[in-house]
Amino acid sequence: MQVIGLILIGIVIGIIARLVLPGRQRIGALVTVLLGIVGALVGGIVASAIGEGDIFELNFIGTIVGIVAAILLIALAEGLGVGDDRTRRV
Repeated sequence: MQVIGLILIGIVIGIIARLVLPGRQRIGALVTVLLGIVGALVGGIVASAIGEGDIFELNFIGTIVGIVAAILLIALAEGLGVGDDRTRRV
């Protein structure tokens, strides 16, 4: 059950991160969800490390750190060209 909760909060974190990040991102919905889940994991690990709850526990600190981590991951993916159409049509 905790895994389903992690996936759901990861989806929410990915969407929020994408809305906060300025400009248009060319990554797809699946990449956004995956990076949101990774951000949620990072947030849970940080919250657990500072004693604010368990890794799979939904808490304020973990959510904020997760959103920030997802923003950084989405920006990194964008910078690396994930989702860019490499074939140019002339």
